[in-house]
Amino acid sequence: MWTLARHWLDDGRADLESADLEPGDGYREIVRRWLYTFGPGTEDDIVWWLGSTKTVVRAALAELDAVAVSLGGGGTGWLLPDGVAEVSDPGPWVALLPVLDPTIMGWKDRGFYLGPHRNQLFDNRGNAGTTAWVDGRVVGCWIQDEAGVVHVRLLETVPASARRSLDAESARLTEWLGGVKIGTGYVSPAMKQEVLKPSAGTRVR
Repeated sequence: MWTLARHWLDDGRADLESADLEPGDGYREIVRRWLYTFGPGTEDDIVWWLGSTKTVVRAALAELDAVAVSLGGGGTGWLLPDGVAEVSDPGPWVALLPVLDPTIMGWKDRGFYLGPHRNQLFDNRGNAGTTAWVDGRVVGCWIQDEAGVVHVRLLETVPASARRSLDAESARLTEWLGGVKIGTGYVSPAMKQEVLKPSAGTRVR
């Protein structure tokens, strides 16, 4: 049986029995939430993330009336019926994300945003370290020095404008943390060494 977390994490324990879900209903709801958050994704992505079987995932996709879509790198992905509308271009953007962030851990096939950097960004147990993003791709990681100042470590060269944006985001995160150093047991190889000192004006490959 499956139970919604809110029924056992707060004062709703008295309603626990009424909140129970049959296994198929529970799997369907979890797959629905995954598609809402991470879609489009492949069947293999969902099987890996859910830790279940293709039979369970295919049943959930069918019950959700999930829509098959073609992925840019080939293959078939799945979306919820209300998620097929064209998404507008967000324009240039950067982000500095923490260890184990769902954005980097959400898919089994991560090549479309990791490129050749997988081995540099995960520890030997498969846990993601910090990541630095430019326009939907991971280009490096970030660390804090002894004073708590955030620094970006790049794995590839980026445009000068992106580097300025990453530096601005580093300054913003440094200020927000206020000198607090974030400890973690998930340290990737990229976090342990200086990887690349890019020249200005070069572009992401």
